[in-house]
Order: sequence, then structure tokens, then C-alpha cells
Amino acid sequence: MIMSSPFESYDDLEDADERLQAADPAERRVAIIALGHSGDPAAVGHLANMVADPDAGVRQQVAMALGEFDGPEAASALVKLLVDPERIVASAAADSMAEFKDPACAEIILPLVKHAHAFVRMGALRALKELRCKDTLKPALEALQDTDAAVRVQAIGVIGFLKLEESIPALTALINDPDAHVRRAAVSALAFSQMKPAAETITRALKDSDWMVREMAAETLGLNVNGSLAAEQLVASLGDEFWQVRLKAIRSLGRMKIERAVRPIGNCINHDQANLRKEAAAALGEIAHPDGEAFLAVIADDADPDVRKNARWALQQIAARKARAGA
Repeated sequence: MIMSSPFESYDDLEDADERLQAADPAERRVAIIALGHSGDPAAVGHLANMVADPDAGVRQQVAMALGEFDGPEAASALVKLLVDPERIVASAAADSMAEFKDPACAEIILPLVKHAHAFVRMGALRALKELRCKDTLKPALEALQDTDAAVRVQAIGVIGFLKLEESIPALTALINDPDAHVRRAAVSALAFSQMKPAAETITRALKDSDWMVREMAAETLGLNVNGSLAAEQLVASLGDEFWQVRLKAIRSLGRMKIERAVRPIGNCINHDQANLRKEAAAALGEIAHPDGEAFLAVIADDADPDVRKNARWALQQIAARKARAGA
């Protein structure tokens, strides 16, 4: 949030009020922009008085300017703009509300989670996510039953940011959601848990019908202390038809230093995607098993400089391990 001097200054807020009443919407917008950049908390009240301006462009600017402030007063004004009939206004309000950090805003925003319009429900949940207020858990869990998939995704965001183990069963159930975006968000949210049930659920997602869900599962397993239990499934993912899934599986196997994955990872070293070759080299370096040397030699003169750099680093890691073993 900007706390610098406005690009256009006023002698006092009364002068700003005079400009806010100008007949020309463009002049009103300039005044609103200046108030937003002022960083003066007293400006919030003046901006709040403009939420019913007849010009949608002015209301949009008000929503954007309020995003420079935090707290209940700004929240009270923005919830009115979130339900504005003009989408450009409501969208700007949603973006600004997503910047809130003051937990006191939650009480003002929560009623909108049950609003009749899905866009409003989605915007409210998006704003609640950053507040990390425990009181938002129950409404977010209820929102997982929303008929709109985008709302369910935002509800998952709230739950994921709270990082409460009690939410694991609800997130686990979403692995069977009919919408792939919801399933992907649920897998991502489970990353906070280091419990075995979370790892087991993520492992099942490696077989999801949607490649982006599989990609997220492959990545998330590398963040779970129990992820190594899915080593065989991750190795199997190296044969996925989408290289993006293979890349994340390689990264996780390397992070977990799974030695039996050296050869399967090495077999990916000649892939036509430079990003995958680079990731394979890095993973072989993380594992640092001597068997990786033969694969790394293949890309020592790779056309991509980043691949060559990772290959050199990986060979150094293997050499260091061998030196330690011989010491």
C-alpha cells in the first residue's frame, strides 16, 4: 500500500472535497487518485462518500484508491463497491479487498460469503484469505459446497492459508470434485500438512485425469515429509504424457534424494525440453549418487547454458560425496 505524497497535492481535504464535486467525471477521478496516493487515513472517509457516484469510471477509481488503505473503514466502503452492478467496479473492488491484511476487516466481509451472486461470494472469499482469521474457517468450509467452482476454489484458498489440520478431511474430499481447478487447488492447499493422510491423498491425485492436477500433486509431494512414501508413484509419473508433470516429479524426487530414482531421472536427460533437462541435472545433483555421472556426461555440452550449468553443479555434488566417502 502506497504511503508516499500524492502526485497532485491539495492544501487540505476540504479542497479535495471541492474537486470531488466537480461536474466533470475526469476531474473527480483525478481528485480520487490523489487521495489514494496521499496515504492519509483521513482520505478514506472522503473516498467512501464517492461509492455512489453516478459515473462507473469514478466508482472504479474509488475502488482502486481504497486499495491503498487497510482497515474496517476501507472495508466498509469496498463491500458496497463489490456488489456494484458494473463489473469493472466490482472487479476493482475485489482486487483492492484482496490487499487487506487487518483481521478486523473479516467481520465486515463475511456476510458477503452468502451473497446471491457468485462473483461477490468469490471476491469476499478471496479477500478473507489474506486475513488468516480463524473465524473464517467455518464459512469457508461451508462454501466448499457452493455450486460455483470458482467460489469453491477461493474457499480452498482461505482454508489453505489458515493451515489447520482439522480442515484436512474436507480438503481430502475435494480430490473427487468434478471440477479440475477445484481438485488442483485442494491438492495445493494440502501442502501445509505434514501428516501422512495428506501425503496419501496427494499421491492419489497423481492419477487424476487432468494433467494440471497431476502436475500439482507431483510438486506438492516434494514438500511433505511423508512424500518419500510415494517415491514409486513419482517414478511412474516420469512416464506421464505431459512433460510438465515429469518435470515436477523429477524435482520432488531430487528434493527427497531418492537414490533409486537416479536411472529413471537419467533416462529423461535427452528430452527435447531444455527445462526438463535442466531439472533432471539438478535432481541428479541433489541425489548426488555416482550412478548419475554417466547421464550428466551426456549433457556436458548441451546447447542450453542453464542445462550445462546444472550439469557442472551436479557433477561437483557427486564428486564431493565421493570425496567424503573416501575420507
